[in-house]
Amino acid sequence: MAADDRLTSSEDELAWRLREAHRRVRSLPVSVEERKRLTRRLLAICDMAKRDLDHATGRLDLFLLSIDVVVSDTPSTGNIAEGD
Repeated sequence: MAADDRLTSSEDELAWRLREAHRRVRSLPVSVEERKRLTRRLLAICDMAKRDLDHATGRLDLFLLSIDVVVSDTPSTGNIAEGD
């Protein structure tokens, strides 16, 4: 029996999303201090998931939106031509 055989589908989905959020935080091009702040916030969400799945899911949604803002505010040297 696998360890996650006891998980419900909502628990399984939240676990997957939390794992992906951890990966995203690790790969963000931010300062060490910012990464630590984001990691602490994510760990608080993980702790909340132990007690209240719905609340943790809502907090994770907001957290992921804030990561999207961090990424969109980060200067990029991508393939976008000047003036576009």
